Amino acid sequence: MPAPVDMNSSDGQPLPCSKKDAIADGGHLLNATGTADGATASTSAPGLGDGLMTSSWWWRTRSLNAPSPVQQFGPCGRIMKNSAMVMQIQDPASQRLTWYKPPLTVLVIKKVSDASVLAPFVQLVEWLLEEKCMVVWVESAVLEDALLNEDVRFKAIRDKLVTFKDGRDDLTDRIDFIVCLGGDGTLLYASLLFQQSVPPVMAFHLGSLGFLTPFRFDNFQEQLTSVLEGHAALTLRSRLRCVMHRRADRKHEAKTLEVDPDGDARPASNSILVLNEVVIDRGPSPYLSNIDLFLDGKYITSVQGDGLIVSTPTGSTAYAAAAGASMIHPSVPAIMVTPICPHSLSFRPIVVPAGVELKISVSPESRNTSWVSFDGRNRQELFHGDSLRVTTSIYPVPGICAQDQISDWFASLADGLHWNVRKRQKCLDELSDLTASGSEDTLDEIENMKLYDV
Repeated sequence: MPAPVDMNSSDGQPLPCSKKDAIADGGHLLNATGTADGATASTSAPGLGDGLMTSSWWWRTRSLNAPSPVQQFGPCGRIMKNSAMVMQIQDPASQRLTWYKPPLTVLVIKKVSDASVLAPFVQLVEWLLEEKCMVVWVESAVLEDALLNEDVRFKAIRDKLVTFKDGRDDLTDRIDFIVCLGGDGTLLYASLLFQQSVPPVMAFHLGSLGFLTPFRFDNFQEQLTSVLEGHAALTLRSRLRCVMHRRADRKHEAKTLEVDPDGDARPASNSILVLNEVVIDRGPSPYLSNIDLFLDGKYITSVQGDGLIVSTPTGSTAYAAAAGASMIHPSVPAIMVTPICPHSLSFRPIVVPAGVELKISVSPESRNTSWVSFDGRNRQELFHGDSLRVTTSIYPVPGICAQDQISDWFASLADGLHWNVRKRQKCLDELSDLTASGSEDTLDEIENMKLYDV
């Protein structure tokens, strides 16, 4: 069998690279039979000891179609297998949840500082504990809520809850299922907590906008029972994997993050996954941002304005929509690049394939530094010589649909953003309208049309 080659090379020849670089870019090592071997490459691949591939081992480049998402969500959930899959790529509309073992642990995330959520929260937790016999996890800060502790029903179940502390406890492989009570921020928080595989998320609309929360709380018992029995469609919401590269003499100053989302060979302190967007802006500086943008190593353009938004399709209805971008269905594999107030009449938002790698850096001639925030958190300064690399992660957020992918999304557009809402145009009464205009010729034509109709 002929050895596989790098299909993105100009002459069809294999491109040698080091094992470290291959793993760092989230790729796979292919042997001469074309099979992936990321786990045993260090011992079985000839020539890897000195850091270079031989003719039988090389790096397979990234596909423009984006990396194939991991299809297992937490310890219990996965996508139901479909015999209609084509080339192992499943139609997003047919993605459905299945449990290969009964879910036992559930994480309940509620909106903070909102008294209206307290009663539904107590009702839900009590039902999960007593009716479903599930182990319920909540953030430790929830138990410190003074109003909640005054509730008699909550006092009876308080000691049955398992707590965790954000930033200290690792929830990986501990949670089977997530329920969010509140607005879109609760789903963003769930994404932040799980920087690798995310358990299935069921979000109830108890907040203000509710674009990502399709369920109503009125009949939560029936809806939850149906989901726990495995009757649910899924929307796989892709996330962006962001890696900060600090200039060599500034690495010790970099703010550390506590995760290594994609099993990367780079330091874990540099990586974070975002569900909505990563924003690069000018911060407190009065000067324009001057940001260089690269795509797969090729220089694309420089952004001169207030900043730049790099977003997922899920994030296309958030900050990007306010900046003039198109709204994209979350199942579309894409990355959106949207300038913020560009000082140019021709700089329009663009959409690039989900499989590319974007590199953002401060232009050498820029008068100021830039600032970066990830889903509105972990704000950091981007100095000259630093860079931010953004790719699509293999770990999506599996959101449970109230109806299906299409119905939920258009319902959110209509309810949350009042998309294409206007007064209906009245029907045109042709005869009365033309009579008022005094056009005899046109009236004669209408009479003739009536004769023909008869």
